[in-house]
Amino acid sequence: MDHAVQEATAGTRQGTTQPTIDGSVYVKPQELAWEPTQFDGISIKVLYEDKVKGEMTCLLKWEPGATLPMHKHPEIEQTYVIEGSFYDHDGICRAGEFVWRRVGSFHETHSDEGAIILAVYRKPNVFQHRTGYARENAQWLRPRRP
Repeated sequence: MDHAVQEATAGTRQGTTQPTIDGSVYVKPQELAWEPTQFDGISIKVLYEDKVKGEMTCLLKWEPGATLPMHKHPEIEQTYVIEGSFYDHDGICRAGEFVWRRVGSFHETHSDEGAIILAVYRKPNVFQHRTGYARENAQWLRPRRP
């Protein structure tokens, strides 16, 4: 057993370890408004964001016919499709399916029928003129320099 796990469980058994107050952050996506992005037909609900690290977990809503232009993944991106579908040159991801993108990969994505996806970013996507998704409250987004 891992030493840290042994210490944590030993402390719990002895009653010395207490739960961290406010250690969990509960988010109710149904109470968040969809915010438009810089891409036609794609809106966002941010569930988690660490602006310093560039990490973000979000819901993205794609209207039928929406396209996310060519972009690079500086880190792994993970996506679970909640409803609808979206696709790129490698394949299609439908409701209930999962896809992840390799570090350094480039692609353009499309949705013919529309989709709602859960996306987990370690670093924001790099588009031609901007890094990440533009939205009113996103301070970590920064314009790309030529």
